[in-house]
Amino acid sequence: MTNVRTLTASSPTAATPAPHAHRHRLRAVAPDEALPSPATAPGAGASRHSAPSVAELLNSGATWLPAPQHSLPALPGQPPMVGYLVLVPAERAAAPQPAAAPGPTAPAPTGDEIVRIDPERRTAQVQGRPLDLTYLEFELLAHLVAHPHRVHTRDQLVTTVWGYGHVGDGRTVDVHVARLRRKLGAAHRSSIVTVRRVGYKYVPGI
Repeated sequence: MTNVRTLTASSPTAATPAPHAHRHRLRAVAPDEALPSPATAPGAGASRHSAPSVAELLNSGATWLPAPQHSLPALPGQPPMVGYLVLVPAERAAAPQPAAAPGPTAPAPTGDEIVRIDPERRTAQVQGRPLDLTYLEFELLAHLVAHPHRVHTRDQLVTTVWGYGHVGDGRTVDVHVARLRRKLGAAHRSSIVTVRRVGYKYVPGI
């Protein structure tokens, strides 16, 4: 650090500096430039408890200045005192951390008191009993349960569940509906209702 100030030493009661006043040049010193303490200086006697250096007493952002001799008290019969002016930076408030961007919301489970669909875990249950479904069986049941009482044509189901719009695959839908009904069991197979000459719908609680 290169901050340099020139101070003129004078008597505390003097209005103007004496002609023979001493001039002190002070330079801000970084902690790693601090002088060793007397206990560790060359020529000092060995000590069991060495006093720490000035640098060890300061935080990493502090600097110290040797105090002008005229600003220190003098005790009769005692050697001159050594003092330091310590400059400590003001504490800075921690920078606010940016809020984490919300992740994608997981799809909520759908269904009713009979059939429950968990799209995230890709599980289906009927009255608490897990169903062993193929990929397309799960997609078909999840679509029907998510839209109760809505009538879906076979072509609409092919487009939505199978992912293509080829007309004439109604038989494929019929086969998968038949498999779903068997897996739902005799007590709940009628929940998937056939709408004649149109398609299918899911009616909860039948």
